[in-house]
Formats: sequence, structure tokens, C-alpha cells
Amino acid sequence: MLTGDLTRATAVERLFTDAETALGTIDIAVNTTGKVLRKPIVETSEDEYDAMFDINSKAAYFFIKEAGKHLREGGKIITIVTALLAAFTDGYSTYAGGKSPVEHFTRAATKEFGERGISVTAIAPGPMDTPFFYGQETPERVEFYKSQALGNQLTQIEDIAPIVRFLATEGWWITGQTIFANGGYTTR
Repeated sequence: MLTGDLTRATAVERLFTDAETALGTIDIAVNTTGKVLRKPIVETSEDEYDAMFDINSKAAYFFIKEAGKHLREGGKIITIVTALLAAFTDGYSTYAGGKSPVEHFTRAATKEFGERGISVTAIAPGPMDTPFFYGQETPERVEFYKSQALGNQLTQIEDIAPIVRFLATEGWWITGQTIFANGGYTTR
């Protein structure tokens, strides 16, 4: 298993170098790094802000950078962002704010890596049915999010996996896009 603190650019560089050593040529890189904090702006400390942006923005930036340096021609870079970028949900200023630059990083990397045929996309699921989400929400808010989603359910990991698989294989022509997925419903 390859691990590292992705909030440190040197650790991300080492991760890709170690992956090449262990696996050979890298075809696909999927960034699922993220951290959630649900807290009003007026209660957010500088340390919390820094931690959220380090994990949600900085880690994604250097992941995309190193993937662009290490992937083979025609490779795929896929990043998980959040559908909260398309809607306002109170308390998620640092989470959504930290993920929002990743959409720009995706578009910029598409332009920069395009000559090598590297596809760069982002997937933005709605609130997902994971412990990651439940630790931030009350049961009432969970029910509200379910009521807003297709089929009255939170997004399942199984809803996202086929999208990642598609983008990593025959979805080569979708690049520089953010794909929103919620409860099995997908839009571009």
C-alpha cells in the first residue's frame, strides 16, 4: 500500500514516483481526497480553514500536477468534488469553498495536458451515504437531503463507481467537465 500526506507537495510527488516504481506505467489517477467541516463562518478557526483548504484544494492541485507529469499519453485524471458547488447548503463554506477551485484546476489541466491526450474530469456527487457525511449532520438534515435527491436516497458509492469506470475507459472524449451525480441521476 502506498500512503502519504497529500497536503504536502513533496509527499504527492513521492506517491507518484513510488507508484511508478511499484506498478510501472500509470494509466489512471483518481483523487478522492476530501474532508468535511460543517460549521458557520463566524465559528471557523484559522486552523480549521487551513486544514480544509489544504486537503480539499492543495492536495487536489498537487495530485493533478503530479498525475500530469507521470501519466502515460492518453491517461485519465479523475477527481471527486461535490454537488454542493451547484447549490447553497448552510454550514459548508470551507468544504464547498475548498472544493470549488478544483473545478478550475480541472479545466486548466485539460488545456495543459491536452496535447498528450490526457483526459481530466471531476465528478460532483450529492451527499453520499458514508460515515464521512453522517458525522456532520443531524438525522433531520439527512432526511432533508434524501428528500431532495432522486429516489429519496443519498448518493451511494455504487452510483459513482460506474461513472469513474466510464471516464477511465471509453469516456475519453469528456474532458474539462464536472459531472454531477446524485442518487443515480447524472448530468454534465
